Amino acid sequence: MSSLYTFEKTTDDIRVLVTPVFMDDESKPEEHFYLWAYQVRIENRSPASIKILDRQWKVIDAHGTTQNISGVGVFKDQPALKPGDAFEYTNTIPLGTTSGFMTGKYALEKPTGIFIDVDIPTFSLDSPYDSHLLN
Repeated sequence: MSSLYTFEKTTDDIRVLVTPVFMDDESKPEEHFYLWAYQVRIENRSPASIKILDRQWKVIDAHGTTQNISGVGVFKDQPALKPGDAFEYTNTIPLGTTSGFMTGKYALEKPTGIFIDVDIPTFSLDSPYDSHLLN
């Protein structure tokens, strides 16, 4: 399992990096089931602490079918990050097509009660069963 790309985006001194990996061993092309893992790293480069309140993802497959996913924090946890801290997690996403892409945002809160949205970089989900890269 290896990835060719890490995608990153910084919003208000919060850096989000995503590394997608195609899971060939767990995919079933004959059943139109393609699975990716994606590792996310959220780095707090700001001078203030932050708390991850919720997430919103948009997943778009090669046919343009869109799936919206939202929820509290990350795996129902709302991690707090002090300045200089980072939080990492890995998740999976199945598609019914050979490729697609994902994007989204995290809603964060600072101790002062200020809320900010932090962009998740748009990243492509490319399998070896697709003849071209989307991103």
